[in-house]
Amino acid sequence: MSSTTDISRRGFLKIAGLGGTALYLGVFPSATGAEATIVNAGQAAYQSIELNAWVYIDTAGKVTFVDHRAEMGQGSYHSVSQILAEELEVDLNDVNIIFGQGDKKYGSQVTGGSSTIRMNYKNFLKLTATAREMLIAAAAAQWGVAAAECYAEHGHVIHKKSGKKAHYGELVVAASKLTPPKDVKLKKRSEYRLIGKPLKRLDTPLKTNGTAIFGLDKRVPGMVFAAVERNPRLRGKVKSFDASAALKVPGVQKVFKIKMLVFKTYREGVAVVANSTYAAFQGKKALKVEWDDSGFEHINTADIYARQLENVKTKEGLFLKKQGDPDAALAKSAQKLDLIYQTPYQSHSPIEPLNCVAHYQGDKVEVWGPIQAPDWIQDALSEEMGLKRENVIVNMTFLGGGFGRKAFMDYPHEAAVISKEINAPVQVVWTREDEMTQGPYRPGITYRCEASINNGDIDALKFRMSGQNNDHWRDPKNKQQANRSTSEGFLQPYYDSIKNISFAEVIFETPIPSMWWRSVYASTNGFAYESFLDEVAHAAGKDPMDLRRQYLTDERSQKLLDKMEEISGWKNRKKNEGFGVAITECFASTVGQIVKVSRKAGGKVKIDKVWAVMDCGWYVNPDIVQAQVEGAIVMGLGAATMHEITFTDGLVDQKNYHSYQMPRIYDIPPIEVHIMENAEDAGGVGEPGLPSFAPALTNAIFDLTGTRIRKLPFKMDEV
Repeated sequence: MSSTTDISRRGFLKIAGLGGTALYLGVFPSATGAEATIVNAGQAAYQSIELNAWVYIDTAGKVTFVDHRAEMGQGSYHSVSQILAEELEVDLNDVNIIFGQGDKKYGSQVTGGSSTIRMNYKNFLKLTATAREMLIAAAAAQWGVAAAECYAEHGHVIHKKSGKKAHYGELVVAASKLTPPKDVKLKKRSEYRLIGKPLKRLDTPLKTNGTAIFGLDKRVPGMVFAAVERNPRLRGKVKSFDASAALKVPGVQKVFKIKMLVFKTYREGVAVVANSTYAAFQGKKALKVEWDDSGFEHINTADIYARQLENVKTKEGLFLKKQGDPDAALAKSAQKLDLIYQTPYQSHSPIEPLNCVAHYQGDKVEVWGPIQAPDWIQDALSEEMGLKRENVIVNMTFLGGGFGRKAFMDYPHEAAVISKEINAPVQVVWTREDEMTQGPYRPGITYRCEASINNGDIDALKFRMSGQNNDHWRDPKNKQQANRSTSEGFLQPYYDSIKNISFAEVIFETPIPSMWWRSVYASTNGFAYESFLDEVAHAAGKDPMDLRRQYLTDERSQKLLDKMEEISGWKNRKKNEGFGVAITECFASTVGQIVKVSRKAGGKVKIDKVWAVMDCGWYVNPDIVQAQVEGAIVMGLGAATMHEITFTDGLVDQKNYHSYQMPRIYDIPPIEVHIMENAEDAGGVGEPGLPSFAPALTNAIFDLTGTRIRKLPFKMDEV
């Protein structure tokens, strides 16, 4: 918190004046990890804090919550409302949610890592419980009774003995003058009336009646439109361009060269500015651009995997984790496995393509759009454009999917650069082809997995991976350290029961841009590690579920396994049915999946059913959890059996959904989702359902056919 001596009289009055019109409360997370502090407007003024209210209640009793994270389909817009309404004791439909602008006062605003609820729910609960207690205290003082004799319900404070009742709006002015209590009593889960219930999402009506504002819907006065022809190879340059045909397209106003920051590299392109998106697209098509693609490698997909394979076969790599001595155990092992698994590059391809509105105004820039990381964009634009951070204003809209791609800073930077050039607000829209061919992508990875088996038991596990490290673009020092996600997806309890384990990364780099993709490295690690454990189980002569039960000895894992066996009928499997199991951990949640397959009349393999059991600890809305797991499975199905990004001469082969096919409704098997009930802290929900699907599917195919699948994607019709 800032010094109290440097606040101006005007600033004090501005902040403190809020207390006369509403109850404003803010959360200030501790940098040391200690419990967050709740402050009101008056305290913020006294301590020279720029108050970013998270919740405020006005004199009409209207409750507004400022959501500092993005809503991109994962349900946080509703979930934070459900949390707010629970402890504040208001009706869910009376909560108004608005998106906060980018500001470091909120703490991290990156919507990623399935972190919105799991990293903030305790602060949300404390914040709203604090507001409730302040309102109760204000009412008690007004009535001259003890606060303990009062309670809150449906936006009112009620005195138990007399039945006196006051609406929150009548109490906010008095409450705003109170010091927030440091310790408030939170409800037990058994006392919740909203949390844990499958309530209908608040954003569903907005998204079905057209009132939800997505990035593509945003309009500002004087706005023009732009499209960009970008170099199809990240490191290439613009040698020359002919804009004559583009400028003849009706509506096209200006054509010029630009460059945008992609990681630590600048991608060059030619911007076409017009009076409509359509005109900009048509002008872009009419451009003639000559590229300079010299000075860097134009790689092919086959070369990528050949080099990765050579890496894991001949190099030890950088160790992320190592316990015991796996090499010694492997050297003297009576039975060994040494297998290779490979996973493909993938595009994010959300239904809503990238887009951003920017308005550069000399000493400041303001952007609007589908943004996952407003604070990161503030940092990036401030540095690139030489602006004060507070003069970079970032506004979030609803997102039509993101999966990690919209947490990046390139597309807002591009829009800001174009706005600066034309001195006007502009909306830049990417086509599907732009997004699919430009990346960045989930990196393709090759794994080498080794095991030592003695007397049917695992003596050692040794894993090596070689693929692009998404951390390398941030800091060159990371190239001296193993990928911090090398073991992502592998369950922690295994370390307690297997004495010799190691994970290492063999560095591999290409000019191809890579970045996070839903569940990040767990989506690829999970396939390799859980497929390998299945092969270890068969080599050891054990049932795959029994092997996991043997080494996942903690109570929480055992209960998960019990549930998986119970719902799927694992122990009563029939002949001509293939069952596969996989269990992965991702962002503090564990998901176990069982896939059942059989043969169609023509002999082709089909998926009969998927059972998923999620242990995410404390959760808000079971319907949202179920929807996220189902969506993750569908996305995992596409990534495992339908699509991949490939490269020829450094260019992407896939251009749109016709060549990067997505699962259709008729491809989706029945999915049954179960949520474990326990008192553990909240884990993530949006991403953890994805990694365990692919290995559960391929393990089931082996159980049915005897064929092992070690490279993704594969085609179901060709098994």
